[in-house]
Amino acid sequence: MNELTILISCPDQVGLVTNITSVLAAHQLNIIAMREFVDEANKAFFTRIACTGNLENKFHLEQKLLESLPPEAEVNVIDQQEKQIAVLVTKEYHCLAEILIKNQFKTLGANVKCVIGNYESLRDFTEKLGIPYFYVDHNGKDKTQFEREIKDILNQFDLDYLVLAKFMRILSAEFVKDYEGKVINIHHSFLPAFIGANPYRQAFERGVKIIGATAHFVTDHLDEGPIITQHTTHIDHNFGVKEMVRAGKEIEKKVLLEALELIFENRVFVSGNKTVIFK
Repeated sequence: MNELTILISCPDQVGLVTNITSVLAAHQLNIIAMREFVDEANKAFFTRIACTGNLENKFHLEQKLLESLPPEAEVNVIDQQEKQIAVLVTKEYHCLAEILIKNQFKTLGANVKCVIGNYESLRDFTEKLGIPYFYVDHNGKDKTQFEREIKDILNQFDLDYLVLAKFMRILSAEFVKDYEGKVINIHHSFLPAFIGANPYRQAFERGVKIIGATAHFVTDHLDEGPIITQHTTHIDHNFGVKEMVRAGKEIEKKVLLEALELIFENRVFVSGNKTVIFK
């Protein structure tokens, strides 16, 4: 008995649900859960279907679904295999630690194949948990060479996603294009406020009462990719920069892990510069 997740996006039209369920019934697939959303402004339809059954050829099912749908439809039939990821880091450990601990206890929903850092700072921690750590120094190199060395490492693995866990280097448009839709970043603000360096110092100097964090897909427009999750926390005049940093790190961990859970459970569609998420 197979457990399958089926993701479909296509132009909206009458009869889509009937067409889809008829194909699934013809393949003797039992629908466990089905969620749909229609973006009326763009006349687009999205659905996530969880089902069970004995499926011998998922590519045949995908083709039959495409035949029943409008042109430009996208269909992805996913078995329940865990995602394979690489994590890119700089010096901060808090997001990496959350990922690797969950990976250690098999609650991440993915397998961490490697960690790549542009400093050696997090090597010992990573290797103690049995994960390969690769050091790629950025000093004295142009961006092209630096990114080529990272790609050479990534190409050793069959990866579904790259997670930037406080990786503090701006990736080129060429790099992002090669991994389009596969790079997830955690940003230290409730976007678009306080972009760039020293966000908590900026927030402190502005006397803000709310700080937040944003997990988003990376595009070639800095910190403007489709947003996956955002959270905020309230602060007051008692918070200095150190206290704000401490609170900010807690919310960064929460936001990133929530985004990864949604992605690894195949609950996220990217539609233009927005996301459709079935929780």
